[in-house]
Amino acid sequence: MADKTIVTGVDGSETATAAAERAAVLAGALGARLHVVSAYGKFEQETVKIGSDTMYLSSEKDAEDVAAKVTTTLRAAYPDVEITSGAAEGKPGEALVATAEALGADLIVVGNKRVQGIAGRVLGSIARDVAAHASCDVYVAHTHTK
Repeated sequence: MADKTIVTGVDGSETATAAAERAAVLAGALGARLHVVSAYGKFEQETVKIGSDTMYLSSEKDAEDVAAKVTTTLRAAYPDVEITSGAAEGKPGEALVATAEALGADLIVVGNKRVQGIAGRVLGSIARDVAAHASCDVYVAHTHTK
């Protein structure tokens, strides 16, 4: 079992999925486990009754589904990497940092969505928030093209 942990976040976007793929490559190269997390806002739940069946729909469940879908794809492409998934409440940057701290992660992988201009190269808000608050290393994957 791997003793290093990498955390990456997904939201269903192509750029987040590209960052998750980079995280899987890194996990394979480092012999690390990968945890894919999707953030959700304030917990909300709705109860739906259809006949005698009762279904519970929630923002947390939606986030878990997004993370699970990416995880399934990554497991097929990287069968030698231990990959888990889950959901975390909060803004994406906060959720990534909190998940990484809870798991004792060694690395957080984020995409460079919204990198702008030659002067200053400003990171997108999620990458910037993660880099500013993470207690572990942060890898910014090149996921955004013009």
